[in-house]
Amino acid sequence: MGGYLLVTEPAELTAAVAELRRAPVVAVDTEAASFHRYVDRIYLIQLSTDARSILIDPLALSDLSPVGDLLADPQVEKVFHDADYDLRTLDRDYSFRARRVFDTRVAAQLAGEPAIGLASLAEKYCGVTLVKTHQKADWSARPLSPAMLAYAAADTRYLPALREALAGRLRELGRLDWAAEEFTRVESLRWTGGGDGADAYLRLKGAKALQPRQLAALRELHRWRETAAAAEDKAPFRIIGNEALLAAARSLPASEHDLAAIPRAELPPTLARRHGASLIDAVARARAIPERDLPVLERAPRPPRDPEFDVRLEKLKVARNQQATVLGIDPGVLCGGRGLEAVARINPRDRATLDAVPELRRWQIAVLGDALLEALR
Repeated sequence: MGGYLLVTEPAELTAAVAELRRAPVVAVDTEAASFHRYVDRIYLIQLSTDARSILIDPLALSDLSPVGDLLADPQVEKVFHDADYDLRTLDRDYSFRARRVFDTRVAAQLAGEPAIGLASLAEKYCGVTLVKTHQKADWSARPLSPAMLAYAAADTRYLPALREALAGRLRELGRLDWAAEEFTRVESLRWTGGGDGADAYLRLKGAKALQPRQLAALRELHRWRETAAAAEDKAPFRIIGNEALLAAARSLPASEHDLAAIPRAELPPTLARRHGASLIDAVARARAIPERDLPVLERAPRPPRDPEFDVRLEKLKVARNQQATVLGIDPGVLCGGRGLEAVARINPRDRATLDAVPELRRWQIAVLGDALLEALR
């Protein structure tokens, strides 16, 4: 296996992609900086064949369309490990879509591998040890160090060989068609938004347990943190963590003395000193909101409990778990909770009705369908 080429010029990119498109299989990975930056984006694209790795610097190139053409080329298979995030961010940043995807993480799950991380699989199937030292490095920094570039190249260098090994294992198990159906679904992944917006504070764990005044304080505290993070171009948690925001919202501090009374485990003194004035100001804005204008959580009414549904679901889980044991596969991979709940809700009595359940894959119905129907009889 050769070394890597760092591409920073348009002519280099054109030549490199032309070389890659002559290969039957190209491994793909991306590096972002959500751990460091307020606005995340792709800061490096890695592409590897059996011959060598190409590292593409998006900050140095204004036109990455050759990469998009490569990803869309049906003559070249694209190998990812855990393609979900990569495909979503490629769609978000460049509207790039990949065709003919092979996801080694999905393949490992379908093969019944107990450890599906790239490092574990590379060690087992390729006999190499991948060092994950730079996993949370700041990929937005320039210049990238030789160690970081070597790390990035290694993330795709062994994927073609790993793909071959896992495809062979799936072939032995008679599960290649399972993988093909899953890969088709993976190809349809698109960016669906970053979870921001006016109600983003409600997604903090513990927010929905707060009283209205506390909830208003959390909203003000969250807005302050977002503004500060954007101004400093930092990930919001690097300004102050969620637990500290929730602690301040629960306590509604009106003074430094009140801040000091918050347990250190929830609001460390260093953060209280650094951001104390901002926290108190945000809470003061919440205290000034009239009672009638406080945020109220809209809770959807719970549907009436159906004991028969629960019984059916439990029977389906037992049947699913038994078949998963026979196949040597994780039960959630064989059929997740959403699929079983859909079956329990529809309560099919024949194969035609089961075939129409949209939450089920075709391979799941073929492997598990008879057991599910039998469980419901």
